Amino acid sequence: MFGNKIMPHKKLENSPKQTSPIAKPEPVKEKAVGLPQDVAAIRKEIKLFFTSLDDKGKRIGNCQWGVYAFYDYDGEPIYVGQTFEGLSSRIGRHLTNQRTDAVAMNVLDPFEVAEICVWPLDLNHLKEDEQKAYLDRAEFTVFQTVIKESKLGAVLNEKPPHIAEEVKLPKCHRKRIIPDDIFPHRKHPDTRIARRASTIASLARVISERKVSYGLRQTLLTQARRLEHLAAERLNDFSKDDREEKVD
Repeated sequence: MFGNKIMPHKKLENSPKQTSPIAKPEPVKEKAVGLPQDVAAIRKEIKLFFTSLDDKGKRIGNCQWGVYAFYDYDGEPIYVGQTFEGLSSRIGRHLTNQRTDAVAMNVLDPFEVAEICVWPLDLNHLKEDEQKAYLDRAEFTVFQTVIKESKLGAVLNEKPPHIAEEVKLPKCHRKRIIPDDIFPHRKHPDTRIARRASTIASLARVISERKVSYGLRQTLLTQARRLEHLAAERLNDFSKDDREEKVD
């Protein structure tokens, strides 16, 4: 009995595959997730604006030269810029990604931009150096205009344009880029106060970690003044009864 050789069992080729009771299920392939609905809707509005036509029948976004200004939800001007590479291209970089110094340095929060105003310029008849000089003059003119419009007498530009002779500006094209169904939520002061405070903290951190210009510190002060102004307005929304109400 003990001398008999025990032969190993042959594994059946067609035998069912043993699976562990805790084996992971096969992953389900899902479709790639697109942009959030509100972001997609805002980008659509921006695209519609730049494909709209000016008085000469040309697309606004195709204009190579121009000056632009951004406004927040209260109609307060917050930033001024110029471009020689196309209005659509330049403004698109501000509002749809991080590839501008103003956004990357937390000077400008795209979330704050509710309206765009552009002044397209036709400078084809000028030489290259003359084009740049005229752009500078046009930007200074717009800058002076929006500073007068501002309740704080300031915008968020780190580097204000050089003082130059003002020019007669062409017709401006202005549009709100936030759709009606999103606007009330984005405009809510509590949402904007939280967002603005976060932007200030990020900008202050940048300043604390590197050597920065006087202009960037001035921008931090302007941001703080903007936050204080909005917080004060929000406080005034509450009546005397609201202020005396106890909170559990």
